[in-house]
Amino acid sequence: MAAPVAEEPGTPPSYPPKTPPPPKKPSSPPRPEVGADGPLTGTARVGAGMRDRRGANWTFESAPWSVRNAGGRVVAQLGEWGHRPGTAVLEAVRAVTTLLVTAAVADTGRRVSVHLSDQDGYACIVALSHRTGPTPGHSPDGDDVLHRITAQTGVTACGTDTGTDGRSLWAVISL
Repeated sequence: MAAPVAEEPGTPPSYPPKTPPPPKKPSSPPRPEVGADGPLTGTARVGAGMRDRRGANWTFESAPWSVRNAGGRVVAQLGEWGHRPGTAVLEAVRAVTTLLVTAAVADTGRRVSVHLSDQDGYACIVALSHRTGPTPGHSPDGDDVLHRITAQTGVTACGTDTGTDGRSLWAVISL
């Protein structure tokens, strides 16, 4: 048998080195931790999401005349979806939309967006003012908009949240 050839330092080998084959499937990132409040527990505010229900949204200029337009569109959309509530409920929907959009316009953002969804005989109306910095639920003169919303007929829940995209005010109304 032949003795191995000793190579001098600094001399490249006489054969190419073997490279490993590329992976067949790229590795996937780890799955998010699922906590009691959902899949994104402990993270910053995540934008609103909707599943398994109808939804509509509109963007308005942040101006006083947007309030009337928003109320009319919400009532019309509920009619298109086949909801035929009584006159008292329709007036409550229009009044709640007016209160939500008026508070969003008072935040003096660039625009106001209104989001509507329905499920199981309830409608959720959300008004988002695209301006950061307002205090949650209270206007600067101390008037609490959430108390005025809950005083309306059929309102089962309401709330407010302030995030990087502005203040969102929402209400759930029984249809």
